[in-house]
Amino acid sequence: MSMEVKRIDSQGRIVLPKEWRKRWGNEVILIEFEDRIEILPRRRPKLSEFFDIIEVENIGKDVEKELLKELAGGYE
Repeated sequence: MSMEVKRIDSQGRIVLPKEWRKRWGNEVILIEFEDRIEILPRRRPKLSEFFDIIEVENIGKDVEKELLKELAGGYE
């Protein structure tokens, strides 16, 4: 864990160390609490991590037709 004390310039900017930007990226989320402000890195999820984590039932070749039939309560 490391800590830096930074000044906010006249336009409200804070410069983060290059190593931090390289590690955490260039976008942050600011959260305001009553007694503090937290700066969190905004990480885009790696969608490939979500592949194959759920199983989907195979309901046939014509998925749209099957779903419409199911939504209609089995009545056509």
